[in-house]
Amino acid sequence: MAVQKLFPVLFLQLALAFLLAGLTNAGGLQLGFYQEACPDAELIVHQTLYRYISRDRTLAAPLLRMHFHDCFIRGCDGSVLLSSTKKNQAEKDAIPNKTLRGFNVIDAVKSALEKKCPGVVSCADILALVARDAVLMIGGPHWDVPTGRRDGRVSIANEALFNLPSPFANITVLKQQFAATGLSVKDLAVLSGGHTIGIGHCTIISNRLYNFTGKGDTDPSLDQRYAAQLKKKCKPGNSNTVVEMDPGSFKSFDEDYYTIVAKRRGLFRSDAALLDDAETRDYVKFQSRTQGSTFAQDFAESMVKMGYIGVLTGKQGEIRKNCAVVN
Repeated sequence: MAVQKLFPVLFLQLALAFLLAGLTNAGGLQLGFYQEACPDAELIVHQTLYRYISRDRTLAAPLLRMHFHDCFIRGCDGSVLLSSTKKNQAEKDAIPNKTLRGFNVIDAVKSALEKKCPGVVSCADILALVARDAVLMIGGPHWDVPTGRRDGRVSIANEALFNLPSPFANITVLKQQFAATGLSVKDLAVLSGGHTIGIGHCTIISNRLYNFTGKGDTDPSLDQRYAAQLKKKCKPGNSNTVVEMDPGSFKSFDEDYYTIVAKRRGLFRSDAALLDDAETRDYVKFQSRTQGSTFAQDFAESMVKMGYIGVLTGKQGEIRKNCAVVN
């Protein structure tokens, strides 16, 4: 098993080199974008983030999720970081983003970069770099992050409410949402693997447990024994309790998620939905059967691909001085 895990890691950089060769100029991003203007940018991001992750490994999941939620709405432009104003409710305050945390970490990274290189590194790039480093710090793969993103000036709560992939979504909706951003069905199966870390709130799975079809029933796609375990933790009306998405290793980035989903123990309806499509189901079963033989490489490639969604470059957007407000 150890050898199988090492295999994809050894060849990860080579595979990503080919991927990046085709993507680096597409959309104006490039590796080492800050080499001249702020040569220590990635080191500063890494060192600042490490101070937080070393004290609280559970921060990795919401920081990865924050990048994901940013890219799916208006592209990877840092719009999820903007705060609401009297005239506008921002993405940050949309219901799907209410459980995001780690904004203080992004602020700390931005502050450190502003001291060293004022007005140079975008908040959008910070999100992409933090997501990569957070995954790496808890045992996940490394990937090279092309940079050069600029920050958007628009953030609308309703766009996040209606366009973010939902934990309640079926496979048809999920495939449509990923396709709309240029991501493939394989990317859907791969990026869902990010649920190997993090937690879910009982309120999100209450319907699966107690009233799936409106008749007081349990979702039949959920393993009965697992459903019984969840019911002990998540009583009806419980809004405060959280449960691990990958029980036993929710603080470590590994392939266990696929083993869990294959056993019909995926926490969310969107996890269970991966078994409702031939391509996603085959991916789940392959990773489960081979102890994640290609997951590290696949995840790295899909994260690079996601990081290109709707990017602003060149003279588009701006470089925010404060990630929470437009200049």
